[in-house]
Amino acid sequence: MSSRPIRIAPSILSADFARLGEEIRAIDLGGAEVIHVDVMDGHFVPNISIGPLIVSAIRPVTAKHIDVHLMIAPADPYIPAFARAGADTITVHAEAGPHLHRSLQAIRAEGKRAGVAINPATPVSVLEHVIGDIDLILVMSVNPGFGGQNFIPESLDKIRRARALIGGRPIDLEVDGGVTTQNIRELALAGADLFVAGTSVFKGNDPSTYAGRIAALRNAASTVTA
Repeated sequence: MSSRPIRIAPSILSADFARLGEEIRAIDLGGAEVIHVDVMDGHFVPNISIGPLIVSAIRPVTAKHIDVHLMIAPADPYIPAFARAGADTITVHAEAGPHLHRSLQAIRAEGKRAGVAINPATPVSVLEHVIGDIDLILVMSVNPGFGGQNFIPESLDKIRRARALIGGRPIDLEVDGGVTTQNIRELALAGADLFVAGTSVFKGNDPSTYAGRIAALRNAASTVTA
């Protein structure tokens, strides 16, 4: 289990893009600690989503931490643009390029927090030799590319392995994919402390429900210390 506080990061991939600013304000006021932005290129993952312009558009709407998850390959050429757009953390996939250390250096050179995501079939061991350059590890608990997928149970063991690798380092351990009030306690017990939630927060796209759903997720996770 992590000693770091439980934080909820709603993924705007599930938001209503016709009123995105309102959706961002609603999750901000609803208690989200982090705004998670999924960037897809139709190449590295089988879907296309958004680019730096959307990050620029939402940056003035919230003071909360913006966590940009680059599901794109190559990622390096786009790191400066997302940094300028207002990302606080930029997360690249370990599988997206041949030079992960160089990608992490590029993110750090922009003054941003550097994250690494690993897909369901990728072992935690790929991070061993760059762990000193990482601020966030993102364990994908679904195959990236689409929201609303079911959680892959084997991800729990990967989270435990990632927590062991982190040790006492000040690194966030994030999980993304199929997070619900039913499984978030197990995920927190395994060591995760930052939880991406798309459908679990935005389903129905009724802003009046967001605060209750964010609180329910946090409370379910926090029972590990109760």
